Amino acid sequence: MAIQIGGTTVIDNSRNVIAGLGASMTVGSGAFVTGSSIGLGYTDTTGRDAGVGTATGTLVYNETDYAVQVYDGTQWISGLQTPFSATGGTKDTTSRSGYIVHTFTSPGSFVVSGAPNTGGEYLVIAGGGGGGATSGGGGGAGGYRTSTSFTLNAGTYTIQVGSGGNVGSPPGATGQGGQGTPSFITHPGITSITSTGGGGGACSAPNGEKQDGGSGGSGGGASGYRRPDATFIGAALGSGNTPPTSPPQGNDGGSSGPLNNNSAACGGGGGAGGVGGNAPLDGGGAGGNGSPSSITGTDVTRGGGGGGVGFPNAGGAAGPGGGGTGGGPGGNGTNGTANTGGGGGGAYPASGGNGGSGIVIIAYPTA
Repeated sequence: MAIQIGGTTVIDNSRNVIAGLGASMTVGSGAFVTGSSIGLGYTDTTGRDAGVGTATGTLVYNETDYAVQVYDGTQWISGLQTPFSATGGTKDTTSRSGYIVHTFTSPGSFVVSGAPNTGGEYLVIAGGGGGGATSGGGGGAGGYRTSTSFTLNAGTYTIQVGSGGNVGSPPGATGQGGQGTPSFITHPGITSITSTGGGGGACSAPNGEKQDGGSGGSGGGASGYRRPDATFIGAALGSGNTPPTSPPQGNDGGSSGPLNNNSAACGGGGGAGGVGGNAPLDGGGAGGNGSPSSITGTDVTRGGGGGGVGFPNAGGAAGPGGGGTGGGPGGNGTNGTANTGGGGGGAYPASGGNGGSGIVIIAYPTA
């Protein structure tokens, strides 16, 4: 048997290629032979396993794996592959030796093409919680999740960067600080990687209104106020790591402290690396510590909790990693730092701190 194209024999009955002479032949969908090249056509892994013969030496281009593959009589072996590449966010090729880093400070898309990269890493931090109003606990840090074993497959990853929660607005039920919004990475091939917004700080007001600290990535700090008539008005701290993740994405807020009459002592918001500080006598508890990460090539601490209100003593210190300072006689509470997920400082008497926005960072090796 022989195959002829344009009157020229190109394959004889011994299956030897005789000549192309510039002619061409199309074989099935996508496969072709020309005088200067051969096209294998294409299939995916499902099509390859279901509809392609498994004679030793069979060649296919597998678009699932982005690779030319040959059947060796036992299994499919990958040869030539389309190299991995990615776009999205702020792409940095120099800050970390041997890695490329993509930083998202606002929502966007991370688009991957080519062969999978099994050495990916991520850091996903949600927005921090706002400080509580009047006598307010510190806001909890946004949930903090990280991994050094993240396989990046071809496709589009949706990136959400959470905003910080607003400081509470007295009086009454609106006095609790607002919860931060989540940050996440989603893709059809993975389970969503979601960090929960930080819980808002608790509040208690002279006329008796109170609201417990919010739960979230890290929990908001408790609130405690004693009126001049010695009536105590207190609200509980919020829980961290809610909903639970492993490893935990955050910590609980701190508790209120001992009080003289006409004084406030409110707990600090929980941080990614530690619980919120319990309030001392008539003072504010410090925000919980954040956690360090060197995913960008530089060690940076993020996810600190906000400090709680103190009166007549000072408000609580900001949690290392972007937390805000708690309000007190020396000043109002301050905002959590943007793109750290820091919790806002508690309000005194009505001005306090908003939570800081979150961040998403993805890194992968260049070789």
